[in-house]
Amino acid sequence: MADIRPFKAYMPAKGLEDKIAALPYDVYNREESVEVVKANPDSFLRIDRAETNFDMSVDTYAPEVYEKAKELIWDWISKGRFVQSDSPCYYIYQEIMDGRPQTGIVGCSSVNDYENNIIKKHENTLAAKEQDRIRHIDTTNMQTGPIFLAFRSNNDIDSFLQKITEDIPYFDFVSEDGIGHKVWIVDKDEDIKFLNSEFEKMNAIYIADGHHRCASACKVGAGRHIDGQKKESDYFLSVLFPENQLKIMDYNRVVKDLNGYSVEEFLEELDNYYHIGGSDIPVKPAKKGQCGMYLDGSWYSLELKSEWKDDDPVEGLDVSILQKYVLDGLLDIKDPKTDSRVGFVGGIRGLEELERRCNDDCVLAFAMYPTDIMELFAVADAGRLMPPKSTWFEPKLRSGLFLHDISE
Repeated sequence: MADIRPFKAYMPAKGLEDKIAALPYDVYNREESVEVVKANPDSFLRIDRAETNFDMSVDTYAPEVYEKAKELIWDWISKGRFVQSDSPCYYIYQEIMDGRPQTGIVGCSSVNDYENNIIKKHENTLAAKEQDRIRHIDTTNMQTGPIFLAFRSNNDIDSFLQKITEDIPYFDFVSEDGIGHKVWIVDKDEDIKFLNSEFEKMNAIYIADGHHRCASACKVGAGRHIDGQKKESDYFLSVLFPENQLKIMDYNRVVKDLNGYSVEEFLEELDNYYHIGGSDIPVKPAKKGQCGMYLDGSWYSLELKSEWKDDDPVEGLDVSILQKYVLDGLLDIKDPKTDSRVGFVGGIRGLEELERRCNDDCVLAFAMYPTDIMELFAVADAGRLMPPKSTWFEPKLRSGLFLHDISE
């Protein structure tokens, strides 16, 4: 039984939502963050990456950086730039990309559910990456970046979302990257009770994206927990999507060398695992088991031979098979997380980016078929982990549209 609850969100004052909403803090490096904030001082990135308020002599993780984030949040609230809901609500958040809507429910999810694996993971986290958000949340007393969660869809929730989104939205704007954003406030008692009841029926919810942000919020919550008391920090800001709303994009691979093989030798070895066909056009795989490959200025279609298919939820993933037999087996790339000979290119960049990389600093690229959301669920249900860079979710959730106050 999942424990999800409504909350009193701070949201941008009407008219400021399009200026404040920002891509997640970890999309940018420091130099890019500085440029974004310079172009738009109202961007929430100024708070999420508060080092943008200092010159480069100040360390990104210096104490004064987190204090500045706290100062800015509460200053913006005091000036009415953020306004808090009068009572606990759910919120419906819809993003529209290339005409396709993606609609989820904004609420607060339980730290206890995360610790007890009702909220399931499919990636490991690094303690060093967690520390930054732990300090940001702890210092500001605010959760600012929602965690991207998914659950198995059902007709009742689908109908509810359809009904709500037929009304006039509270926010409705298009961000600079062309993504549409709409928000509806769910404040009627009967609607809140309906969602509470639906969440209580769920015995599994899945982290789609944001494992480090989730772990950080949960560690802050665990550190503040007091037995027998319900505290705001016992819950973390999340957007929960029915799986039928989601589209996972491909996460492609580029490689810097052929490990001593000539092009002909590599193709001969690769033929042990894949049926190889030439192509006059870029190859975007159409189904599981297929890859596109760009090598020596030419595109090839690859189809996995039946003897190498695997029903294991992890070993059977296309990215796992490519890693095992090609990246490791042929190219001696043992650990894709640390080996500088392999790189990863999100599908949002298109196949042209694979060609560009091979004309720049790489010699080989693989265009992958996207991991399916049900494959993600199967891995998490088995208590297993996906290989790194297995999924790419678009569009990204914006920070700054919903803030969860965990001060008591």
